[in-house]
Amino acid sequence: MQTPDVTIRQFEERDSLRVRELFIKINRLLAPPNMREAFEAYIERSLVEEIDRISDYYGRRGGGFWVAVRDQQIVGMFGLESAGTGSFELRRMYVDRFARRRGIASTMLRFAEGECRRLGARRMELSTSELQSAAIAFYERAGYALVREAVAVDASNKTVGGGIRRYYFEKVL
Repeated sequence: MQTPDVTIRQFEERDSLRVRELFIKINRLLAPPNMREAFEAYIERSLVEEIDRISDYYGRRGGGFWVAVRDQQIVGMFGLESAGTGSFELRRMYVDRFARRRGIASTMLRFAEGECRRLGARRMELSTSELQSAAIAFYERAGYALVREAVAVDASNKTVGGGIRRYYFEKVL
């Protein structure tokens, strides 16, 4: 998919270093001062379990991973993994800080929704944390309904844990 400012294309192994850097950079920016150690552990775990093996990770989960390219630079990324019959989960949707407020996230979200429809899904799910208030507002504006909240106690490659509140959204496509 291409807009005047950004091209969305499937992840290629040559993108690995930039995707890794973007993941680390954004998560370090999200880390509250009192949770830096927890975020570093989360980053390390996510690199080992997911980010450093994107093709395998998303391939095994019936999904895919894409990057957003602007001026020959990767400025965004996102993945989709199966969330059961007729549903996909949006994962790792990040836009580099210097590229925000240019419609890149909206372009990526529309692409992800289109990919879900193409694969026969009727619903897309996603989650985000209380630390990402702009993301929460963005998803609500895009028609996603809050279906539940939970406090993440345990860490995984999907959450830092540590008592951070997570918001779970879905949209019927």
